Amino acid sequence: MNSIYGNAASVGSGAVRVSEFLRQIRRQLESGFPLGWVQGEVSGLSRAGSGHLYFSLKDSDAQLRCTMWRNRAQLLPFQLREGMQVEVRAQLTVYEARGDLQLSVEHIRPAGQGNLFEAFMRLKSRLEAEGLFASELKRPLPRLPRCIGIISSPDAAALQDVLASLQRRASGLQLVLYPTRVQGEGAAAQIAEAIASANARRAEDACEALLLCRGGGSLEDLWAFNEEVVVRALRASALPVICGVGHETDTTLADFAADARAATPTAAAELISAGLFALRGQLPLIERQLRDSALRALARRHQQLDLLERRLVHPRQRMAALQAHLEQLGLRLQHATTRALSTARQNTQQLQARWLRSPPNLSARRQQLDSLHTRLEQALQRQQQVRRHSLQQLATALELLNPGAVLERGYAIVRDAQGHIVRDATMLKRGDTIDIALARGQVGAQVTDSQS
Repeated sequence: MNSIYGNAASVGSGAVRVSEFLRQIRRQLESGFPLGWVQGEVSGLSRAGSGHLYFSLKDSDAQLRCTMWRNRAQLLPFQLREGMQVEVRAQLTVYEARGDLQLSVEHIRPAGQGNLFEAFMRLKSRLEAEGLFASELKRPLPRLPRCIGIISSPDAAALQDVLASLQRRASGLQLVLYPTRVQGEGAAAQIAEAIASANARRAEDACEALLLCRGGGSLEDLWAFNEEVVVRALRASALPVICGVGHETDTTLADFAADARAATPTAAAELISAGLFALRGQLPLIERQLRDSALRALARRHQQLDLLERRLVHPRQRMAALQAHLEQLGLRLQHATTRALSTARQNTQQLQARWLRSPPNLSARRQQLDSLHTRLEQALQRQQQVRRHSLQQLATALELLNPGAVLERGYAIVRDAQGHIVRDATMLKRGDTIDIALARGQVGAQVTDSQS
């Protein structure tokens, strides 16, 4: 301790500040006790909102406070629980703010499984060096799959969780189970065989992705998913694979090799059904938009039908309109003739009055009057001829539109039993009754033969 006092900054009579005193202790502890493994039972475990882990490591005779920072805690491959026997790789230090002696933990492994962790890390490093975990090898998941395969044990509780989640989120999704053992001797080979079988049957089963599922457990329980044969089977799969093995903190080599990792089997089901679940939420909106679009289209068609109905004119109405127009033209011709005669009469009267006031040369005036009278009569005759010719043309046009005139030429109008005009022989069949309208009278008949 003399070296601590000698190197510390002093205040007043040479007393050492508490902060500096503890800082010197921390430095000597950290230099004198390098990183090492300590075994004990987890006690007083708590997880702060920041993600840091705080607990004590104890045995029957002593205990020591431990801290594991978030960046280390989130890499734990298993769920740390109260009462677990663990081995921690830690640095002895002092928490200066409270003067507590504690271990700063970098890694934790269950007691007695150190060899498994070492094997795990060695295999992970070797396979990672081969590029089996490269992100560019990851295949995209289908957004709206119609069928997926599930590789799991038929008796696993995790399988029931997956089925319940898929039934709730995407009930129409087809599922194919490829049963396999997920724990114990030979499980890894069966898992690899199930992956290969699913790929071999992908055309027949129509699966678009695979879910590899198992519930949580110890490192030893999950070891089948750390076997090299499973990793290579995952990378050889033509179907994209989601790995949902263990709890949130469990990590296996299958997680690194799969195309996507889910924290739990249920999370894997949610991940593969995310697109279908989102689309199901949009169905009411799509249905409402489709209904509104159909109603708008129907309204437009009704409006078009009303417009066409107004434009459709029956021949009888058209004949009546032409008849009214003809009568109007006749009245206009009559009024024009009357006005012309009245004007001529007025002119004659004016001439007579002028003649009475100053009698002209009667012979010359008479000749002029006779000439004007002749010209007037000729003009009236020409105008009447023009009007009469125009009237005759209109009468002829009207007569051409008269269905009766067509009937007079030997044609007939045929109607079916409902009164509809028959324009095409294919509208009738043998045995139908028809009504034939002639120029004079009507006759009923029955169809004996029909040819188009």
